[in-house]
Amino acid sequence: MRDLRKHKLEENKLQKRLRRETGKAIHDFNMIEAGDRVMVCVSGGKDSFVMLDILQNLQRHAPVSFDLHAVNLDQKQPGFPTEILPGYFESIGVSYEIIAEDTYSLVQDLVPEGKTYCAWCSRFRRGIFYNYATKHGYNKIALGHHRDDIVETLFLNMFYGGKLKAMPPKLLSDDGANIVIRPLSYAAEKDIARYAEMKNFPIIPCNLCGSQDNLQRQVIKGMLQEWEKNNPGRVNTIFRSISNLVPSHLADTAAFDFESLEVKG
Repeated sequence: MRDLRKHKLEENKLQKRLRRETGKAIHDFNMIEAGDRVMVCVSGGKDSFVMLDILQNLQRHAPVSFDLHAVNLDQKQPGFPTEILPGYFESIGVSYEIIAEDTYSLVQDLVPEGKTYCAWCSRFRRGIFYNYATKHGYNKIALGHHRDDIVETLFLNMFYGGKLKAMPPKLLSDDGANIVIRPLSYAAEKDIARYAEMKNFPIIPCNLCGSQDNLQRQVIKGMLQEWEKNNPGRVNTIFRSISNLVPSHLADTAAFDFESLEVKG
């Protein structure tokens, strides 16, 4: 009985923290407004399960009314347990749809042996979700990326792309037709993982790319985990730097007018 009570207290504490961080992110970036129709992309991983859970919780208590609609893309991976997500969605009473598109075969045909699938897989998923949202009138698309994803993306772009660029909490698609939001932008991955474990969500592993070794993101993740272990709070400090830019102390001539600098006498 004592263990059960302790478990429930920890679960409630985690939920409050995630709800507070998600609510703050939504407020800071004006992610959700009254009357919004939010399409929640649920992959079956821990992040999207937690995002849907917290958004449903906020929906019940928010001062404004908005709709949630869960969408999963069945990519026709061999052995994918197609019954799990419909059963879960029905158990929590959320509107949902499973989109069936054989992107698995397309990715296998396009990607050379030994290369990772991530870029092509993400591109196909993004296009399918964008088209679905536009067709069905969902004006916001919610993705489950969290604080650690954003920091990892920052280093991926620096190390491999030569750009000081991360993953924004709110994004207008290139064609201007969709707004993407990341409600978990302020949430730490370790809190999300622990909450998902405590809630016993029916996690579906991604066997398409998760089994591939030496992914660049995994290298970055390992580096950040080592930093965090040796210097607790380091990842959060890096994240805060993304929202605290000083263009005059960088070297982008498009972001700061270095040419016109002159001594003021």
